[in-house]
Amino acid sequence: MGEEGGAVLKRLIVAMTGASGSIYGIRALEALRGIDGIESHLVISPSALYTIAEETDTPVSEIKALADSIHNFKDIGASLSSGSYSTLGMLIAPCSVKTLSGIANSYDDNLIVRSADVCLKERRPVVLLLRETPLHAGHIDLMARATRAGAIIMPPVPAFYHRPETIDDIVNQTVGRALDLFGLESDLVKRWTEDTGKRRKVPVNGEENNA
Repeated sequence: MGEEGGAVLKRLIVAMTGASGSIYGIRALEALRGIDGIESHLVISPSALYTIAEETDTPVSEIKALADSIHNFKDIGASLSSGSYSTLGMLIAPCSVKTLSGIANSYDDNLIVRSADVCLKERRPVVLLLRETPLHAGHIDLMARATRAGAIIMPPVPAFYHRPETIDDIVNQTVGRALDLFGLESDLVKRWTEDTGKRRKVPVNGEENNA
């Protein structure tokens, strides 16, 4: 791995596809900049460029500036395409059904799918923030096949126990939980019971329960 000031850097691949939810990838890159010793590697699909423009006011140049390294979507010969290039794994945020299909079928025709395939064969975590709803049987089958190959399917379903008040609160919680899957601690997550000190009293059969 790369070195910075004598310290070994850990690499994490972040990919953004054309599915809705560009903010998840952007927030992940922002969070990684705040974690010491992490080197982020970004791949953006052509479709993601359209989604970014539709959903955010953030220029693509600013998004790329958040990453330590940028890789061309079409460059199958990039460092990320080899298992000998050590990484912590890969986060695809957001993940389109097309990308899910490519991963489930090992159809490595672009660097995002190839990088995911490499991480899976090397037994590294691949987390897919799949953005699609409702789902038909074909989608569910693709998710099952990708899971059997070792991927982690993590649709960005919002949590509410932390009492989110803004869209940012929802996005932060999801991104923080995704980074948890790589063993990366961020300040984004509001953890169950840990941040409140104790559980709230929840009525059970008309009675309060502290369990």
